[in-house]
Amino acid sequence: MTDLARPVPFRRLRPLRSLARSLVLTVLLSGCAAIGQMNIFSEEQELAMGAQFAAELEKELTFIDDPEVVGYIDRLGQSLARVSKRSHLTYRFHVVDTDDVNAFAVPGGYLYVNRGLIEAADSESELAGVLGHEIGHVVGKHSARQLSQQYGLSLLASMALGEEPGMLKQLTARIIATGALTRYSREMESEADSYGVQELYDAGIDPNGLATFFGKLEEMRGGRGSGALEMFFSTHPDPGDRANAVRSQIAALPAKPGLRADSPRFHEIQDRVKRGN
Repeated sequence: MTDLARPVPFRRLRPLRSLARSLVLTVLLSGCAAIGQMNIFSEEQELAMGAQFAAELEKELTFIDDPEVVGYIDRLGQSLARVSKRSHLTYRFHVVDTDDVNAFAVPGGYLYVNRGLIEAADSESELAGVLGHEIGHVVGKHSARQLSQQYGLSLLASMALGEEPGMLKQLTARIIATGALTRYSREMESEADSYGVQELYDAGIDPNGLATFFGKLEEMRGGRGSGALEMFFSTHPDPGDRANAVRSQIAALPAKPGLRADSPRFHEIQDRVKRGN
């Protein structure tokens, strides 16, 4: 991959130190409950972290670089990102060469779509539904919130004491190694689903694709080929419940004719991925 942003030097994250001093005091005064709601990172700091995550992922993952495949995923993803609630961000879409039926996002608009997901989807709207969900994690700042909740007080305390900001690099490596960024709370997953439904609807794509994809995952649970779904089931809430929640949200939307459920181009790209071209 050549379009990943250059990692931002950690010296540019030093404003966190002054933020740390005030937030440590706030947390100590307000009690531990504050940790669950706080997000200690500004958007600039979130983008800087995202660049660091992306740089580490580039070293660890194998990517599909077929311009036809990557270009299609990027265009589909950008059509959703443009109508999202954080449309001002620069979104970068990449295709990971793995059988796992999944996708994930890291802070700042870096999104990764697994080959297995493209192969498993039955329609463009199903694929778009998962992309919209992952964009929803970016919109909800879920990675930044999760980092704040899991590591915030320790991170703030060390920075308030003037320790080297290089510890953030160590934290980045640790999170990538453990896959912690994929383990969102049920509340965050539900919120990302909701954002995804609205993005599909606003982009002119049938949001029922997200519901049918969740239904597909529920049918595949424990069945043939479920090994590729092992990570998904271990890190996500029950897909059947999510399908029902998505259908309820869609039912409340105003009728909108012409929503696209599928396209010939999707199936061309899917065939290309399956052939390995």
